[in-house]
Amino acid sequence: MGIQHLSRLIPEQAARKPQKIALRYREPHTGLWESVSWKQFDRSVLRTAAALLDSGLKEFDSVGLFSLNRPECLYVDYAAYSIRAKSIPLYATSTAAQLAFILEDAGIELLFVGGQYQYDRAHEVKMDGSRLKQIVVLDPDVRLAISDSSTLYFSDFIQRGYHARWQNRVEEIRKDAMEEDVANILYTSGTSGQSKGVILTHAMFLEAMRVNDLKIPRLRSDASSMCFLPMTHIFEKAWDAFCLIRGIRLDINEQPTQIQMVLKETHPNCMCAVPRFWEKVHEGIQSQLSQKSIGLQKMFERAIHVGEQYNIDYKRQGLRPSFRLTVAYQFYNHLLFKTIRKKVGLDRGEIFPVAGARFSDELLRFFLSMGLPMVYGYGLTESTATVSCFDSVNYRIGTVGTCVDGLEVRISDTGEILLKGKTITPGYHNNPEANAEAFDDEGFFHTGDAGLLEQGGHLVVTDRIKDLFKTSNGKYIAPQWIETTLSSDPYIDMALVIGEERKFVSALIVPAYALMPDLAATLGMEMTSMEAFLKDSRVHEWYANRIRVLQKQMAGYERVRAFVLLPEPFSMESGELTNTLKMRRRAIMSRYEALIEAMYV
Repeated sequence: MGIQHLSRLIPEQAARKPQKIALRYREPHTGLWESVSWKQFDRSVLRTAAALLDSGLKEFDSVGLFSLNRPECLYVDYAAYSIRAKSIPLYATSTAAQLAFILEDAGIELLFVGGQYQYDRAHEVKMDGSRLKQIVVLDPDVRLAISDSSTLYFSDFIQRGYHARWQNRVEEIRKDAMEEDVANILYTSGTSGQSKGVILTHAMFLEAMRVNDLKIPRLRSDASSMCFLPMTHIFEKAWDAFCLIRGIRLDINEQPTQIQMVLKETHPNCMCAVPRFWEKVHEGIQSQLSQKSIGLQKMFERAIHVGEQYNIDYKRQGLRPSFRLTVAYQFYNHLLFKTIRKKVGLDRGEIFPVAGARFSDELLRFFLSMGLPMVYGYGLTESTATVSCFDSVNYRIGTVGTCVDGLEVRISDTGEILLKGKTITPGYHNNPEANAEAFDDEGFFHTGDAGLLEQGGHLVVTDRIKDLFKTSNGKYIAPQWIETTLSSDPYIDMALVIGEERKFVSALIVPAYALMPDLAATLGMEMTSMEAFLKDSRVHEWYANRIRVLQKQMAGYERVRAFVLLPEPFSMESGELTNTLKMRRRAIMSRYEALIEAMYV
C-alpha cells in the first residue's frame, strides 16, 4: 500500500475490503469478543475526526490520549492524523504529576481518558488549574465527579461528528496532509530525570513500515495480532500500524493482567512483547514441569536438546536436518512442544517480535528450541522502533540482528551506538538542551547504548552507557547483562546489580514470590511470613548455589558475591519502576541504601 500519510490508511483499507474484520475487542460486560469491520473502523475514525473539528481542534494542535488499550484509542489516533493534529498518548499508569507535566509541555487542552483511574487523575489536574479545558471519557462505566459538568462521554462526543459539514472538512484536510506532519509526540518513561517528548512524523512511520516490510515475512491472509503492550509504547504503536497496513487483524487486550486468559481465547499468529513477558511464560512452564515426574522432566530436557539442534544448529543456518534428527524433533514436537504452545495460546504463532530490553540468550534458545518463532531486535522511541532485528535465517544469538535498510549506524570512539536515517526523530519537543546533547555535528543521534558491529553487520548491544560502572579495582561492569542472566532463573523475578566504586559486585534480588511455597516445601520449611522466610540462612544458601551456577560463564570480577532477597517487589507506585517496568536505579538504591551498605561491611 503506497500511502503518503497515515490519515489515508483506514479509508483506503475500508475501500478495498469493507466487510473484513479489522479489529476485535473483549466486551467487558459479556466477556465476548466483538468485531469491527474496516468499514465500521473507517466510519468511527471519520466521525471522531469531525467531532474533533467541531470541538475547536485545529490542524497542528495537540490532543491527549490517556487510556489502557481500547479500540477507541485507534479511532482517536487516526482521527487526529485525519485533521493533521498531533496525538499525544500517555501511559495509563501515569501519576497526576506526570500527566500535568505532559499536558503543559505538549500544550494539550483536549484529553481522552480511558477508565476510572485515568479520569480521576485528569479531573484532579484540571481542578488544579492546568490548561486542560475538555475531558472525554471512553469507558461509559466511569463515575464522574459530582461537581464535573463539563466532561463528556465518548458516545456523546461522537455525536458531534455526524454533521456533514465537518466530515467534508475532514476529507479536505486529508488531501492537504504532508509526510512532514507530526503524527505523535511520545514521552519517554524516564529511568532518570524528567521524560522527554519524542517527535514522530508521518514520514518516519511510513519509512519504518517500508523497512520492516523487507524484514518480516508474509503472514497468512487471515492472520491476527494480539495488541498487548500499551499503545503508548512505540513498539506496539509501530507494530499496530504495520499490521493495519498489512491487513492483519488486531485483537485488543485492555487489561494486561488478563493476557494469559486472552491468549488462550485468541491464539494469535503474532504479538510483539518485551522480554519480561517471555520470562513470565518461562517461569510458568518451569513451574508446571517441577510438579511432574522426574521421568517427564528428563524427557523435556532431552526434547529441548533435540529442538536446539533442529531449530538453531540447522534451521537457523538454512541447513537441512538429518532424517534421524527430523524424526526425533517431530516426535518431541508432537508429544510435548505442541501441547505446551497450545496450552499457553501460542500454537498458531508465525512471528513473535521481542524487544524493549535485554533478552537472555538462554531463554531465547529455550523458546526457539520449542519451535516458537521469536524475532529478537533492538529499537528506541527515537528510531520509530526497529533499528535491527533477526533475519529469517543466519541470525546470531548474542546479537540483536542486522540493521534495517537505509539506516546509518556508527560506533563512536566511546563505544556508543550512533544512528542516522529517515526513521530517526528530528528532535525532542520543546527541549533544545536535550536536542543539543542527543545529536552531533553530522546529524547522528546518540542512543545512549553501548555496542559494537560484528562481521556481517550483526549488532551487539552491551548496556546503557550511563549504567556502565567501574569497581574500585578498575574493572568495567555491564550490569544489565548480569541482571538478565540472573533473571533467567525462574526463582528470580528481578535483580538490580550494584558495584560502582565498590570492591565487588552485589545485587538486590526480587524472588519469584509465587514459587516460594514450593521452595519452602523443597527445603522442608514452614513459611510463616515472606520476610522471615527470605532471611533464613537455608534460603539464602539455596539461592547462592543457583546464582553460582548462573555465573559460571562470567569473569570473576563480574560475579555477584553478595546479595539481599527483598520481601516486596519494586513498583511504579514507589517510583522504583517506570511505566514500562524498567528499573530506576537511583530510586531503588536510595530506598535500600542501608541494605546495600550492609553488604560491604
